[in-house]
Amino acid sequence: MSSPSKRREMDVMKLMMSDYKVEMVNDGMSEFYVEFHGPRDSPYQEGTWKIRVELPDAYPYKSPSIGFVNRIFHPNVDEMSGSVCLDVINQTWSPMFDLINVFEVFLPQLLLYPNPTDPLNGEAAALMMRDREHYEQKVKEYCERYAKLEDIGRRAEEDSTDDELSEEEDCMSSDEEMAGHADP
Repeated sequence: MSSPSKRREMDVMKLMMSDYKVEMVNDGMSEFYVEFHGPRDSPYQEGTWKIRVELPDAYPYKSPSIGFVNRIFHPNVDEMSGSVCLDVINQTWSPMFDLINVFEVFLPQLLLYPNPTDPLNGEAAALMMRDREHYEQKVKEYCERYAKLEDIGRRAEEDSTDDELSEEEDCMSSDEEMAGHADP
């Protein structure tokens, strides 16, 4: 690839041509929203989230910033800001990855295999470790209350700011690799 800007354009266009609904924030290709559905066979399967994506100037050599706009109950997502704690985005990002990987592999794995030992949401982590059934019930309640198609844009103008997206300092470092495989 001849330049990061060409790679950025190619990755955004690839995402737009996929099954994801992409909403550009401005004329550039550095900031946009993606409609993301929870993975099947998980307590998140009925949820639909608006994900804010910001691509740095150095993308793909520097990872994108990812954040949930509408609320989600998950140990590795800050409930109020939507910040995501995901090692592959925050610490181990590689230019070999692209935006399709984020939405088809990384975010589904985050929802399928939460890591309660590296939390941004201590309440979700504690509940998951203490009472998995009650945790999954609360996840489903949040999906019903905050993650329906009509809820997608609700928080965007009210509480979303640039510093709420995933950044390296938002996560404790973890040497653990992601467990399992993404659902096909």
